[in-house]
Amino acid sequence: MSPLRSSVLYLLLPLMLTLGSAAQARELAAPLDTMVEVEVATVGMSGVAGVPVVLLREPGAREVIPIYIGVTEARAILRALAGERGPRPMTHELLGDVLEGAEVTLTRVYVDALTESTFLGMLELTLPGREAPVHIDSRPSDAIALALNAGASIHVAPEVLEAARQIEFQGFDDQVVVALGITVTPLDEDLREALGLPGRAGVLISDVSGEAAAAGLTPGDLLLEVNGETPETPMHFLELVRDTPRDAPARLRVWQQGEILEVELSTEVPTPAPRRRAPGLEA
Repeated sequence: MSPLRSSVLYLLLPLMLTLGSAAQARELAAPLDTMVEVEVATVGMSGVAGVPVVLLREPGAREVIPIYIGVTEARAILRALAGERGPRPMTHELLGDVLEGAEVTLTRVYVDALTESTFLGMLELTLPGREAPVHIDSRPSDAIALALNAGASIHVAPEVLEAARQIEFQGFDDQVVVALGITVTPLDEDLREALGLPGRAGVLISDVSGEAAAAGLTPGDLLLEVNGETPETPMHFLELVRDTPRDAPARLRVWQQGEILEVELSTEVPTPAPRRRAPGLEA
């Protein structure tokens, strides 16, 4: 073990002991086998209170569910979705680095209850030398921001999903959106010219992972169609993915270096991966 890692472990030993002794202050409010895995799509705004919400896409693409979050967490989630990280870590990035330095793995996060209009969350950690996972009570917004940076999966209780469906929300056309393992961003003329893209309508693919990457999609591609319709904005892309018929794949047409690719992608939630800055797309 390196001297740096030994020092990190020494400094964090009290924290790890605390995790082991106090982790069960709150039990999960829903059985694990009932939880639904979701994909973080983007950040929006609630229609009534004007509070930020994170938009979660359910498997099968038929629903987008809003969960209330704070302003700081909204910024952190958008940074993670865009693959942005500054020269110095922000709070959620720092905590992720701390866990990694201590060889603690964030495996899952849960949004497991809604109590008096407050969403409740939980972290699931794997600690060195400990067979059973450790669950830590958390705000869902903090948990989701951590999960995006760490590549942990996100699971929501059915009762929470049902309650959250009642929240009115609106998305923003100029925000990054993720669905199907594809990150899309708005495309202006300066960016179009810099990347040598054709003068066709669509949205820019800034990052890919999982099945989308295996299908040959790459950052810098121009997404022309989803199920035969042209996505005019990132939020429109999300809507087209959401409207994919149940149990059917999403059909995409993509411009890639002068060629047209046609691919089909499952609408199930893709395997999460740690967020990174997409190469070659820094404006």
